[in-house]
Amino acid sequence: MSVALPDGYELREGADPVAAHGYLARSYWASGIELEVVEKALANSFAVSVIKDGAQVAMARVITDHATFAYLADVYVLETHRGRGLAKAMVAFLLAHPRLQGLRRWLLSTVDAQPLYRQLGWREYPHPERMMTLDNPPADSPRNVDVHE
Repeated sequence: MSVALPDGYELREGADPVAAHGYLARSYWASGIELEVVEKALANSFAVSVIKDGAQVAMARVITDHATFAYLADVYVLETHRGRGLAKAMVAFLLAHPRLQGLRRWLLSTVDAQPLYRQLGWREYPHPERMMTLDNPPADSPRNVDVHE
């Protein structure tokens, strides 16, 4: 499976956790994230990265059950490499990857990249009232909640 990238750029499966941490720790969505968390996240998801001159300059990862659902996360391109189609290439690669075919739904969350994702067929969820989230629950919150109460 090949994806067109500018000269000198190479798309690879996998990602360097230290390089990913360097960006994610200063991103708006994962500010301050610890390296150990990035390592665990990458170990339990399917990541791709873009390499230039031996350095990771972009990354995207998918969290999936490989059967019905995938969540696209942590898509980034270093500032000095933006505007070259790297994010679009990574997402297109993931959408076409044989391991990720037949899924019923993909989901992502973004503050500002909607135009990019629309180019690849994504759209706003038509029924936002059906979506719920549980964000950063306090450490002392109960995990075994009786939903019938």
